[in-house]
Amino acid sequence: MAEIDKSLSDTKTTVALPGEVEIEEAVKEKIEEVQTDSGPVEIEMTEEGGAEVSFDPKVASPEGGEDHFENLAEFLEDDILDPLGLKLIDSYNEYKESRADWEDSYREGLDLLGFKYQRRTQPFRGASGVNHPVLAEAVTQFQAQAYKELLPADGPVRTQILGDVTTPKEDQATRVKDFMNYQIMDQMKEYEPEFDQMLFYLPLSGSTFKKVYYDDLLGRAVSKFVPAEDLVVPYSATSLDDAESIIHIVKISENELRKQQVVGFYKDIELGTPPVTQNQLEDKKLELEGITKDGQEDQYTIYEIHTNLDLEGYEDVDAEGEPTGIKLPYIITVAEVNSKVLSIRRNYSSQDPLKKKKNYFVQFKFLPGTGFYGFGLIHMIGGLTRTATAALRQLLDAGTLANLPAGFKSRGVRIRDDAQPLQPGEFRDVDSPTGAISDQFMQLPFKGPNQTLLQLMGICVQAGQRFASIADSQVGDMNQAAAVGTTVALLERGSRVMSAIHKRLYVGLKEEFKLLAQVFKTYLPPVYPYDVPGASREVKVQDFDDKIDILPVADPNIFSQTQRISMAQTQLQLAQSNPQVHDLYQAYRSMYEAIGVKNINAILPPPVQPTPIDPSMEEIAAMGGKPFQAFPGQDHKAHIDSHLNFMKSNMVQNSPAVMGALQKNILERISLMAQEQIQLEFQQELQQAQQMQQALQANPQNPQLVQQVTQLTNTINSRKAVLIAEM
Repeated sequence: MAEIDKSLSDTKTTVALPGEVEIEEAVKEKIEEVQTDSGPVEIEMTEEGGAEVSFDPKVASPEGGEDHFENLAEFLEDDILDPLGLKLIDSYNEYKESRADWEDSYREGLDLLGFKYQRRTQPFRGASGVNHPVLAEAVTQFQAQAYKELLPADGPVRTQILGDVTTPKEDQATRVKDFMNYQIMDQMKEYEPEFDQMLFYLPLSGSTFKKVYYDDLLGRAVSKFVPAEDLVVPYSATSLDDAESIIHIVKISENELRKQQVVGFYKDIELGTPPVTQNQLEDKKLELEGITKDGQEDQYTIYEIHTNLDLEGYEDVDAEGEPTGIKLPYIITVAEVNSKVLSIRRNYSSQDPLKKKKNYFVQFKFLPGTGFYGFGLIHMIGGLTRTATAALRQLLDAGTLANLPAGFKSRGVRIRDDAQPLQPGEFRDVDSPTGAISDQFMQLPFKGPNQTLLQLMGICVQAGQRFASIADSQVGDMNQAAAVGTTVALLERGSRVMSAIHKRLYVGLKEEFKLLAQVFKTYLPPVYPYDVPGASREVKVQDFDDKIDILPVADPNIFSQTQRISMAQTQLQLAQSNPQVHDLYQAYRSMYEAIGVKNINAILPPPVQPTPIDPSMEEIAAMGGKPFQAFPGQDHKAHIDSHLNFMKSNMVQNSPAVMGALQKNILERISLMAQEQIQLEFQQELQQAQQMQQALQANPQNPQLVQQVTQLTNTINSRKAVLIAEM
């Protein structure tokens, strides 16, 4: 049989045939596979006895059917791709220029972290180059608090059942929660370290991003951290939803790029050597890390552009097949080195008639700000940090000059090197007439550290800490006997900023988990078995439906353990103030859980549940003030007789509490005896009443059925009352 080596990126296909077989008969079947209504397939014999099959590559491209997400760049000519690449690069440069001020503020603010000590020569050699740590402290403490709350050791995902709670839904919710926590904490190796890094970047830049997608090479879902500087949007965008274009700047090694080209993800075109690019923000980060570029670039920069296009050859058409002019969502990848288009893929589902854009990004905001990127601590307390740093340096310099005085010593009337400033501890020769030795030295009048300047620095530091909510909570230092309302008010006042930020993170995390669930729903097999320590489990692809809501395990109203302990302590105080209406055991247990005690049952044993006991033990319990109760199936008459005899004693008659407990138990047993007697006498009637109640629920407007149920219920209740009276 003839074999056809067909490549959609070529316009000709070579067919090798046996010499005795006619071309029309041998390739007829293969020709029909590429023959379409949009153009003919031409066949030309070759001298080697084969044939060249020529066809339009766009005709053979998949259109809405199989391979919906095929790389369309393989089917488009360079006269379409090259102008498109240049246009997209121009748009990127325009968007990036519009946020230049934001990048400058961010870059300059990184110096305020004080990661790199400055060796200063002005105003004198050896002047202090220290930075006040108010910004670094705020960033570090926020990262530590948020990381612990949002990513617990057991996993960050919990589930919530939508609608009526049923046993199948509960099982489904458990499977979804266990599987997602297993994937995030065990299989997605990049998730935990990148989430940790993201929480450090977030308070600095004001915005960070996560990109959620399915990685074909890894064969699993991925949630990658994307710094704010690597995601560019138009200046008119206020959120990811209304952004006309989203550009993700991707750094990729030459070998990794070649892998993607070989597997067909990117178009196989020559890109040359990566050019050396200047990125001031990236250079500043490397400087803080103590890393210097060697002048050579070892990675390519590609731009992954999520935008809408009216692409020639793939236009949106109406019912009559005419182009509508509506732009459709695409993901276009363009190389920076030569503006070549590496891939074009549809960014909507093949099953979606509305062709809505698929979203891959989640934005986390520190403060909403006035634009897309939001504000971070660099923007909000950067000025206070600069002021505190300047005041701290002046105080240190003043102390240095006061401890190492400089001045003049006489040597004639001429001063050597009088054009250079004096350094701490330096004395210079001065030409002066002879006289007393004490008259030959003169110290410059340097003042020591100024108290006013010290107080000013303290005000700046306190203002920055108060804004960033990094000051220690006043609840722990206050009087423990203070009113509960005072405690709650202090807690709310000291945590309002962090609480709002934590809620924004909660919303972003919830959106990220929903995108992950959508990836699982798309790429999981019908049943996916997996192993965890000590157990084997499975999840079904149908579990990821609209019946289960996926939420972060973190509480959006609590952002730190200090806040949780304060709330548990307040709850315990309320329970202790009125134990009659509170469950003290649960209040103490909540307190132990808040402070992180693991084996609570060893410290706080659960209350013993009542069990059936004999009459004498019930009487002992009554005398000790301990609870006891009647249970169905006991010999109630024997218990009642024993209690009545015991109640005749003088000791019980002189103790109203014991007498009341025994009388209560006797009445419980009389009621149970009546119920048990009713069940024996009216067994059929009770079953009939139950059936009639079910029928009444199905047809509540049936007056005859209502009357029958009422009569039967009254009969049973009357008999029960008679039995109780007789007992």
